[in-house]
Amino acid sequence: MRFLTPLFIVAASPAFAASGPFVSLGNTDFVVLIAFLIFVGILLYFKVPSKVGEMLDGRSASIKSELDEARALREEAQSLLASYERKQKEVQEQADRIVSSAKDEAARAAEAAKEDIKSSVARRLAAAEDQIASAQAAAIKEVKDQAVNVAIGAAKDVMAKQMDDAASAAMIEDAIDAVKTKLH
Repeated sequence: MRFLTPLFIVAASPAFAASGPFVSLGNTDFVVLIAFLIFVGILLYFKVPSKVGEMLDGRSASIKSELDEARALREEAQSLLASYERKQKEVQEQADRIVSSAKDEAARAAEAAKEDIKSSVARRLAAAEDQIASAQAAAIKEVKDQAVNVAIGAAKDVMAKQMDDAASAAMIEDAIDAVKTKLH
């Protein structure tokens, strides 16, 4: 009863007195106050505030563990990102080296192809010059042969006109003697 007395004194303030006597079951404000106090008392009796506190502490601990886990996941993701960035950089450097090597090799191949083309052209020019020289020599020989044939034919005609039977027999005799001396 000592607990309720100060409560009643506060409840008996002039604001509450306007609707009639405060400590009466007919006063709805008083009934609501009593019901509220009983409700608070039941909550305190069953230790609801401490259970709510424990639940909030548990929730706080789970949130904290989730935050720690999220922080750990974030750090792991950052380390993975850094690792992938390093790998990407290494792969990019390797690709740059490959491209540079391919360009150098292509330049060397182009130079080698130019040299091959130059030597091929030089060989073909030399072969063409040889063919020209050979054709020129063959033409000169053919002209000489033709000139010899013409000269022999002309000499034959001249000798046939100048030759009589006695000169012909003498020449045959000379030829037979020359053959005899050369064979024996």
